[in-house]
Amino acid sequence: MLGFDPFNDLDALTRGLLTGQQSGTVRTPRFMPMDLCKVEDHYLLTADLPGVDPGSIDVSVDNGVLSLSARRSLASDDGVKWLASERFAGTYRRQVTLGDGIDSAAISAQYNNGVLTVSIPIAEKAKPRRIAVEHSSEQQAIAASAG
Repeated sequence: MLGFDPFNDLDALTRGLLTGQQSGTVRTPRFMPMDLCKVEDHYLLTADLPGVDPGSIDVSVDNGVLSLSARRSLASDDGVKWLASERFAGTYRRQVTLGDGIDSAAISAQYNNGVLTVSIPIAEKAKPRRIAVEHSSEQQAIAASAG
């Protein structure tokens, strides 16, 4: 169905530790928190992206991988002496592997109040369906001739 890329988050964490960024500097986002659930005939992915520029949000599908990215900028720090700098700035990225049963052409996304919502429809061919069982009239004919 759907999968996650845990190495992306691990890579971002490692980069943050290795660069030794300290308080008072622009900090790179570590991850894009998200929820993923199945609702009837589609999956619903919601990701928290507070303060990002809506024009920077990119949602794309390539080779069965859904990629999300967005950029958040902080105010210019020219002449500013930071007393606290806890808000992340930079590019958020997340990837989710899609299974064969996804209708990738019908994926839709919207950004409202700092939350990106992506609807990932299940392909018609992958949806469960009921199969009609046909009844043969042969048994009725045999029962009628035996009686």
